[in-house]
Amino acid sequence: MSEEQQSVSNEAGENIEIWTDLVNLKDLIVAMVITAITTLGAYFVAPNVEPLPMLFGLVGALVGFAISAILIKPKRQFKETEHEEEA
Repeated sequence: MSEEQQSVSNEAGENIEIWTDLVNLKDLIVAMVITAITTLGAYFVAPNVEPLPMLFGLVGALVGFAISAILIKPKRQFKETEHEEEA
């Protein structure tokens, strides 16, 4: 983890590192719950015809992802720094 990421994680306290990206733990849990509810809800609502439960579950997962993306806003802050060019 870089020094900048460590300072951000130390300030926030609730961030965890996933695939070299910092994620707010509360937002991650909320997104997982929303997606699980929409996926399982769509799966159980589907008619009991062979491919439909899986198709409904996949659509439910996409709907859960869309809801999570709308409700949870990104919290990234970009800091522009000047770099010296090496000659």
